[in-house]
Amino acid sequence: MKASKIREMTQEEIAVQLADLNKEGYNLRVQQKTGQLQNSARVNLLKKDVARVRTELRSRELAAKA
Repeated sequence: MKASKIREMTQEEIAVQLADLNKEGYNLRVQQKTGQLQNSARVNLLKKDVARVRTELRSRELAAKA
């Protein structure tokens, strides 16, 4: 997911997206532990997506305080 797409989302949409990413991360970790994971690169991409979403949430939080 691109950062520009995240910036266009509302606060609620970002929160839902973060929850979905966390659920997907859990599922990927379970698949990895059980040996069912097909695409191991997806784990790293997911981590980066989570970081992008959290960065945008934090920047909005700081902008609201200023």
